[in-house]
Amino acid sequence: MSVIELESLLGQALIYADDGDWQSAMEFLRRHLEDFEQEPAVHCALGVAERELGHEGIAYELFKKTLSLEPDDPYVMATAGNGIVAFDDPDAMDALKNAALLAPDVPVTRLLYGAYLAREGFHEWAIEQLAAAWVLDAEDPQIAYELGVAHALSGAVEAAVDALSDSVRLDPEDGWTRLVFGLLLLEDGQPAEASGELTEGARLLPEDVEAQLLAALAAAATGEEGTAYEMVERARMRAAEGDLALVASVEEHVDSGSEASEALLKEDLAPDSLRARLQERP
Repeated sequence: MSVIELESLLGQALIYADDGDWQSAMEFLRRHLEDFEQEPAVHCALGVAERELGHEGIAYELFKKTLSLEPDDPYVMATAGNGIVAFDDPDAMDALKNAALLAPDVPVTRLLYGAYLAREGFHEWAIEQLAAAWVLDAEDPQIAYELGVAHALSGAVEAAVDALSDSVRLDPEDGWTRLVFGLLLLEDGQPAEASGELTEGARLLPEDVEAQLLAALAAAATGEEGTAYEMVERARMRAAEGDLALVASVEEHVDSGSEASEALLKEDLAPDSLRARLQERP
């Protein structure tokens, strides 16, 4: 089939994706996959759709197929490489590195490679890639977020706070970023500012029980008892059976006052939550 037909196929799939209709995108691409068996971009696009629908195993195989077809499009290469990261596939690093080398002026290639390097412990290289991506596109909140993560993982808390501040400014409705920002502010010795960000992040992530509990403790530690009890109740409403003991413990500390709440937050919940969330890729 012709390039125009291929572009038309990918264009239609993109329309479905932009509308959030991943089911239609998946079904459409599956119907035409046999006709484009040697086109890495089609396998990659279908992999993205399958992943968005929760079909992780199928998506992995499609991303592996994409890379086996040796794509020359850096965006396809980076997307497929990023798609196999969650499976600890060693091919991910080469794919992401090659995409960044092939297209150093494309922000997403630097972003994905830098995000991978940060979580693999190559902090200096990660910051180099992400700083370059930020120069290329200083309006992308995800680049600012990942740059903040890289700084945080390297131990540079102040630089991490600065980068996360940019990310929140660019996308204030991203609850995950606001929550991580709040945890970093707490580590940076800014408890009042941390409480505000943790509360806003928790409100934007209503199903995240841990987020509600972090916000409750931060509010109690800064004397905001009303907000603290509100957040405890929000956590209780959504808690699974296994979470109820933690909810009760947090409520007990809130009842005991600001010092007890601050101790549980800073010595237990916040450090563990920050470490775990920095390693995740939202």
